[in-house]
Amino acid sequence: MTHSHHLAADGLGWHYGDTRVFADLALTVAGDQRIGLIGENGAGKSTLLRLLAGGPDTVPVAAPRSGHGFEPGSGPGSGHGSGRIIRPARTGLLEQEPPFAPGDTVAGVLEAALAETRALERTLDEAAAAMADGTRASANRYADALDAAERADVWSAEARRDALLDGLGVAGIPGERRMGEVSGGQRSRFALAALLLRAPEGLLLDEPTNHLDDDAVAFLEAQLRAWRGPVLFASHDRAFLDGVATALFDVDPARAGTGGASASAVFGGGFSDYLLEKDAERARWERRYADEQAELARLRLAVADTARHVAHGRGPRDNDKFIHRFKGARNDQAISRRVRDAEQRLATLEREQVRRPRDPLAFAGIPSGSHALDASAGSLVQLADVRVDGRLGIDRLSIEPDARLLVTGANGAGKSTLLAVLAGRLAADAGSVHRRRGLRTGILEQDVRFADPAASPRELYARVLGERRAEQLPLTGLGLIAPRDADRPVGALSVGQQRRLALALVIAKPPHLFLLDEPTNHLSLALATELEDALGHYPGAVVIASHDRWLRRRWSGSALPSPPPARRSSRRAAPYRDPPPARPPVE
Repeated sequence: MTHSHHLAADGLGWHYGDTRVFADLALTVAGDQRIGLIGENGAGKSTLLRLLAGGPDTVPVAAPRSGHGFEPGSGPGSGHGSGRIIRPARTGLLEQEPPFAPGDTVAGVLEAALAETRALERTLDEAAAAMADGTRASANRYADALDAAERADVWSAEARRDALLDGLGVAGIPGERRMGEVSGGQRSRFALAALLLRAPEGLLLDEPTNHLDDDAVAFLEAQLRAWRGPVLFASHDRAFLDGVATALFDVDPARAGTGGASASAVFGGGFSDYLLEKDAERARWERRYADEQAELARLRLAVADTARHVAHGRGPRDNDKFIHRFKGARNDQAISRRVRDAEQRLATLEREQVRRPRDPLAFAGIPSGSHALDASAGSLVQLADVRVDGRLGIDRLSIEPDARLLVTGANGAGKSTLLAVLAGRLAADAGSVHRRRGLRTGILEQDVRFADPAASPRELYARVLGERRAEQLPLTGLGLIAPRDADRPVGALSVGQQRRLALALVIAKPPHLFLLDEPTNHLSLALATELEDALGHYPGAVVIASHDRWLRRRWSGSALPSPPPARRSSRRAAPYRDPPPARPPVE
């Protein structure tokens, strides 16, 4: 691996079997840049980040670690690629799924994150001791060790740890708590804290704002704006992109064939600027395609028509022989030259023409059907004095048949718990929950898990809906899963594609009460916007729990700030504290 103070990829390509993820990708992130990585679900954003985190500068590029978006059991050799990667010596990756074992403790995870820092500190101490010999080599060794220690900020490790835990909202969780005992959102925040605590020179972040509330997002924005080194992050968070990104890098396979060298492009500015430029780029592409097709038709006609004048299939008549002898040969030569010129222009244009703009994967909206229940018959769900021990406390809430309710609040305030109670998936410890007879609810959960990762989206769709409904309303007709992905193993799809499938399974048989937990997490920027617009016209009740600031700014329905969770009967957990010295860190 070539080390550098910037991050770069040149001619990078990656395939899984016969499936091309991307090709001839070129990207440079300077030390003072924060580039947002955007693109449709399944376009290869997570793959690119993993390659940049672990790919060597050899050809072929080695396979990244297995995980979401990779074939089951994938590893080195399951994919293949080429290209050159340059990155800082210490480059850190935040993945969407935290790589912790259930038995790992909070203290162990944080101490493991400081392993490099501890090693740099020891190296500096050893180099300082070696300077006693007075040699230039020892002095140079100490200078290098000091520079590395300063870049890693080794002397403020404990203070930075405490500030990170506090800023990300997990300071109150004790160090002995195991990862299997904390929520998925808390695991994600510990993964982010551990990465930032390492203080790598280069940062690669995959959906870093998932599971973060407003305060934590603001804290992360401040951290990244002050980061000394290249930052490349994939994000669905439109407000975060506007607030942090110095530029956007669009990984768009649909762009291949537009006449450019790569299926990717850099857009200056934030997400709002990108939307305008993206529309303008699409319009230019469509105009160029139309102009080239018109020119191709003209050239083909000209070649065919002119060739008929040269090869007319008869000799000259007697009256023409004299003129033909002197002028015919010259005319034929001129016509033949025009034919050759037209044929050359035609061959060049056929070879270099831009591909027809592919229709983007566009959400077809909520299928028609009977979603709403009679409004005159009363509320769909009524909650009174509901308590879920340590997680939720709510006095009264009624969900009407045409409700549009946005639930907001900090992490741990009980938003997901409230949706689970409304869906009937979680029983309240106290209070009453009354549901209308015949009520059908559907919920899009934050974390999607499919029990059979080897099954295809089309198979799962037919299992849930039944074969008859699946034939009447084909999966690919919803605009959520591309036809090329409909028969792949669901475990090989990206996190975003899996969430698209989960959305399809709900809306294909639209419920009377549609519950969505952080609906824009993991979804592409385009789909998130399309889904928001579709929900505004949903002929039933909609309840959304979301941190998404962009969604909240556009929300026109009612809002419910989620109440503080009901206190547990046991005493409050002690805040984070250092582990006992004799306790080794969990690797």
